[in-house]
Amino acid sequence: MPVNLPIILTLGRIAAIPVVMGLILLEDDVSHNFGIAAAVFTVAALSDFVDGWLARRWHQTSILGAFLDLTADKLLVTGTLAALLVAGRVNIWLAFIIIAREIAVMALRGVAANAGRMVPASQWGKWKATVQFTAIGLAIVRLEDKWGAFHLDEWAMFVAVIITVVSAVDYMARFRSVLFTND
Repeated sequence: MPVNLPIILTLGRIAAIPVVMGLILLEDDVSHNFGIAAAVFTVAALSDFVDGWLARRWHQTSILGAFLDLTADKLLVTGTLAALLVAGRVNIWLAFIIIAREIAVMALRGVAANAGRMVPASQWGKWKATVQFTAIGLAIVRLEDKWGAFHLDEWAMFVAVIITVVSAVDYMARFRSVLFTND
């Protein structure tokens, strides 16, 4: 396995997942774990943008790196959402839609790979990641201010779900020939 800085950053993102989840789940009124969890999550989320940029800039892209990057993103989002669900910080239906989309797109990538095709990231997928990371970060810190009946993070999560659904439809439309082949 060729180890380079982009892959190390991606592996670091994977290693941060149980730390973020543990800090969220161990929160109490004294420990301020949510603040620490938000900081670790933010660094992990930012590493998603840095590792890909470095890999392209330094010509260190690889199939392994791309696979690890996508897997790390899915694990970071689903793991953190699961912890936030247990902590009562996110709506179960919004989290379910996001997690279901992540699983569905991973399955689509598997079907496409089995058919000898690759599912490249789309602009919708990149926007989705940015908005999801932002909404999840806001859910971790949960500001007490409300906009109308909802907290800012709840509005952000709703926007994340909309973009998540649009990106899923985009992936399905671009790869319907792979999905509905008779082979």
